[in-house]
Amino acid sequence: MGKRKSARKPQGKKKTKLDTSFRCLLCNHEESVTVNMDKQQRIGTLRCKVCSARFESAVTHLSDAVDVYSDWVDACNQVNQPDEYASDDSRARRRPADRPPPPAARDEYGVPTQLSENESDIDDF
Repeated sequence: MGKRKSARKPQGKKKTKLDTSFRCLLCNHEESVTVNMDKQQRIGTLRCKVCSARFESAVTHLSDAVDVYSDWVDACNQVNQPDEYASDDSRARRRPADRPPPPAARDEYGVPTQLSENESDIDDF
């Protein structure tokens, strides 16, 4: 007599694993970028093995390695094409070297308090 076949247990669904190594945007080497996630300190660090490029991004408990990589891609795109990603608020926060000189100080009537050399000989209207 033979042994009876036991019923198989239902197999669980396999989770699809996301990539943890990526192509470097700077040197274009495949599988050279690795991402380390430190969820205790909430920092994701990306590093290229070939060109030593580094990037850090804030992470949450829901973040994964691909999220840090996509943040890096977005940051590189923003550096390369700033007009496309600029909003009205970011234009107001320009670097100090790009800012125009401040306007001349004016009194309560809107008249400049100090006239430049060019304006000192101009008569009032």
